[in-house]
Amino acid sequence: MTDDHATPVSGCVICYQEADRIGDCVRSLAFCAEVVVVDSGSTDGTPELAAELGARVITNAPFPGYRDQKQFAVEQCAHDWVFCLDADERATPALQQRIAALAADGFAAAAYETPRHNHYLGRIMRRGLFWPDRKVRLFDRRVARWGGRNLHERVEVRPGARTERLAEGIEHLSYRSFRDHLRTIDSFTRLAAEVMAGEGRRAHLTDLLLRPPAVFVKSLVLKRGFLDGWRGFVVAAMAAYTDWLKYWRLFRTPRSRPENAT
Repeated sequence: MTDDHATPVSGCVICYQEADRIGDCVRSLAFCAEVVVVDSGSTDGTPELAAELGARVITNAPFPGYRDQKQFAVEQCAHDWVFCLDADERATPALQQRIAALAADGFAAAAYETPRHNHYLGRIMRRGLFWPDRKVRLFDRRVARWGGRNLHERVEVRPGARTERLAEGIEHLSYRSFRDHLRTIDSFTRLAAEVMAGEGRRAHLTDLLLRPPAVFVKSLVLKRGFLDGWRGFVVAAMAAYTDWLKYWRLFRTPRSRPENAT
C-alpha cells in the first residue's frame, strides 16, 4: 500500500477465464491504494480468486471489446491516477518501487510509458517484434484515456500533456503454450477481420502476397529477432501467419451491399 502522503494510485485489471494467472497479477498490484478487477463473466473461479486477494471485483458482460472494457475499468476506480495491467501481466518489483516513489514525490508527468518483458515458450524475448514493446500503463485519467481500435487499443494522452519513459518493466506471460498461441491467433484474426470489414476496408491479393513476408523480415532481420534463436524464428513466422490469416479472412468477407441496392 502507498503511504499517507503519496498520491493514491488505483490498479485496474480486465480478465476472463484467468484463474491460473489472476493471483500473481493482483499480488503485483499490492503497492496500489486499491485494485479493481473487471471480469467479463468468467466461470473458472477468476472473480472469486481476485476477491480473496482483496480486489474489488466488478462483472461487465457481455464483453464490449478490449478498449471499452479497459476504459470502463478506469472509470470504476476511486482515484484519478491509474495503473493498468492485463491478467497475463505483472508489475516487476523494480516497477512497483518506481511507481511508489513517483507517487510519494508527486507525479511530474501526465503519463508514463514502460517496456514489457514478453515471455515466449520459457524465455524473455530481447529482440524482434516482442521488444521493447513500450506501453503507457500509468496515467492520470483526467488527461488520458483508453482509445484506438479494439484489438489495437492504446492509452491516448491529451495533446500538450507530458509522457515520460520508465526503464522498469512489466512481465508479460504472452502465451501459456504454442497451442495457446495458435488459439489466440485464430481468435485475434477473426475479430480483426470483422473490425476492418466494419470500417469498410477491403483486402487485396497484394496484402496476402506482400504483407506476411514483410512482417517476417522485419521481425527476424530488421529487428534482429534471429538473436533470440529458434524462438525468434518462430515469433517471426507466427507474426507473418497472423498477418496472412487476418487479410485472408478479410479477403473472404462478402462486401456489404447498400440498403437501397436492388
